[in-house]
Amino acid sequence: MNDAEIGERLDRTNALLERVLAEVSKTPSTHAIFVDAGYVYAAAGLLVTGTEDRRSFDLDAEGLIEAFIDKARTIFADSRLLRVYWYDGARRRIHTTEQQTIAELPDVKVRLGNLNANNQQKGVDSLIRTDLESLARHRAISDAALVGGDEDLVSAVEAAQGYGARVHLWGIEAGEGRNQAEPLLWEVDSQRTFDLDFCRPYVTRRPVTTYDEDAPAPSREDVHFVGAQIAAAWLAARGRESLADLLPGHPFLPGSVDQDLLHEAERLLQRSLRGHPPLRRALRDGFWQHLQSQY
Repeated sequence: MNDAEIGERLDRTNALLERVLAEVSKTPSTHAIFVDAGYVYAAAGLLVTGTEDRRSFDLDAEGLIEAFIDKARTIFADSRLLRVYWYDGARRRIHTTEQQTIAELPDVKVRLGNLNANNQQKGVDSLIRTDLESLARHRAISDAALVGGDEDLVSAVEAAQGYGARVHLWGIEAGEGRNQAEPLLWEVDSQRTFDLDFCRPYVTRRPVTTYDEDAPAPSREDVHFVGAQIAAAWLAARGRESLADLLPGHPFLPGSVDQDLLHEAERLLQRSLRGHPPLRRALRDGFWQHLQSQY
């Protein structure tokens, strides 16, 4: 190959590279929003209503997601949204009614981890890492807005950054101290915190149920029956495999399960059981008796 041929090939190669670079410059950058719903419920609930208990307040997830999207449009002005990923927990990974509604929103993908007998999320962090790493590896996103605070998310951030994506940590203001792990704050490319004014429109405290305390107290037999009734519903919703986490603790119930049992019993009986230890014992006895009969 003579010098003229080599020069001609180099010219063609350079022309091709120039066209490729021109196309790349026209391609808009892309961002995605990754939301740890457990963190959002706990942090926003505590900030607005003073409690992390989901049963005490309602969260307008649709409105909050739209607010996150609007904020991203401002921050990533020359970028397009890929989608919002909403990570939450559910028994046997079966969508609740609320999660189904969120999943039907445009540009939203719901990912579910599991909930154990103590209402603790399992597997959510690994789902976030898988999605974040995969999208970064395939150059599907250039920026990721991560709404969360768990230290276990550090590996997800590092993985995405290793493929060239920038990760921006979004959080919710904490009344005292911090609600995001310091190692996570150290790893991300930028940080942003949403304050009370931002969160308040999307969190509403549920009205407190009042009962007629002058009405006669239910009998132990009635409360025992209600405990068994709730156990049957609990078992139908969670499956027999959930008993394996619960039975070793007999006669004690995990705090979250015991609170759920109490709230549901009071709703069915229309009577508060606070301050009535014998009735609460009858309630737990009925709950346990039904579960043990099914094991």
